[in-house]
Amino acid sequence: MTQTVSVVIPAHNSARTLDACLRSVYAQTHPVHEVIVVDDGSTDATAEIARRHPCTLLGDGVNRGVSAARNAGIAAATGDVLFFLDSDEALTPGSVAAALEILRADPACGCVHGVIAPEPLVDDGPVEWYKTLHAHWWRARGAGVVQTALFAQAAVPREVFARIGGFDESLRDSEDLELSDRLAPHYRIVLTERIAAHHDEEHRLGPLLAETYRRALLLVPALRSARAGGRSHLTANTPASVLTAAFLLGSPVLAVLLPLLGAPGAWAALPPAAGLLAFCLANAGLIGFAARRRGAAFAPFFTAVHLACHAALLAGAAVGALRSPAPGRRTTSPPPPAPAKAGAR
Repeated sequence: MTQTVSVVIPAHNSARTLDACLRSVYAQTHPVHEVIVVDDGSTDATAEIARRHPCTLLGDGVNRGVSAARNAGIAAATGDVLFFLDSDEALTPGSVAAALEILRADPACGCVHGVIAPEPLVDDGPVEWYKTLHAHWWRARGAGVVQTALFAQAAVPREVFARIGGFDESLRDSEDLELSDRLAPHYRIVLTERIAAHHDEEHRLGPLLAETYRRALLLVPALRSARAGGRSHLTANTPASVLTAAFLLGSPVLAVLLPLLGAPGAWAALPPAAGLLAFCLANAGLIGFAARRRGAAFAPFFTAVHLACHAALLAGAAVGALRSPAPGRRTTSPPPPAPAKAGAR
C-alpha cells in the first residue's frame, strides 16, 4: 500500500533558506502528499516566501519554539508518515523515498533520520565548513540502529505520536533527546546516510561557541536520563576527544606547577605539547576527513576551531551539571499527546 507523506517544516526567520528548502521537497523522487510550513513568529519574509509555494502555512505570529511548531504541524498533517525538515536545510532528491523504503522494510522502526551533507547549503566561509564537516562526520559515523532520533530530517509514522505523544514544548534545546527517551523503549530508531540534507550552518565563531555552550547546558541531564533508561545517546564528540581537550585546556596550569615543584624549566612545555598531540590523535579520523575535503592547509584551522568548541562544550556541561537537579526529579511537565485527527490511524 502506498503511504502518503506530510512534510512538516518549522520556520523562524528563515527567509535566507526557506525557498531552497521547499524547492528540495518538491523535487523529491517520491512525491509528497502535503507540505506544512509552521511560521514560528518570524519577523522577516518567511511567510511571504512560503506563500510562493503550494504549501500550507500555519502560524499566529507568536514565537513558541521548535517543539510547539512541530506539534502544530503534527496536528495539521493528514499523511501516513510525517517527514520533519528544518527550514535551513535542503534535502537530497531521494531522501523521502529512502525513508519510506526503510520504514516499510522494518515495521518495528518508529523513526528513520539522516545525516548532514558534507557541503553547506550556503558557503559562508571556513567556520561554516568546519561545522558542516564535523556535523556530517559524527552522524555518518553513527549510522545504523541508534538510541537517538534527530528531527532536522526525520520520518516518523503517524501512529508513533499517538502512542508516545508530541514534543515537549517547554524545551527549546535538546527536545530531540527528550523525545528519543520516550521513543526508544517502544521502537527502533535508524540513522542512515541515504537521507541527507545540505544545511546552512552557523558561519561566525562567536555565535557558534555560544550555541555550543547553550546546548551543552542540557547535556549532562540528558545523558543522565538516557543512562537511567539503559540507553546511550548519539554524541557529536567521542569521550577520548572530550577528555584530551580537557587535559589540553588545563595543561597551562601543569606548565606553571612543574617548575614550582622543582622540575627543569624545559618540562613546562611538555603538558601542552602532550595535550595537543593527544587531542589530534583522538580526532585523527575527523581531521583527516576535513583535510581530504578542504585540503591539508585547512586542517590547522579546523583543529583550532574544534578545540574552541570543546572549550565551550566543557564549560556548558559543567554549568549544566551544577544546575541540574538530583536524579529522578523532573523539571518539566510531561508533553501533551499529539492531537488526534478524525480518521487518523
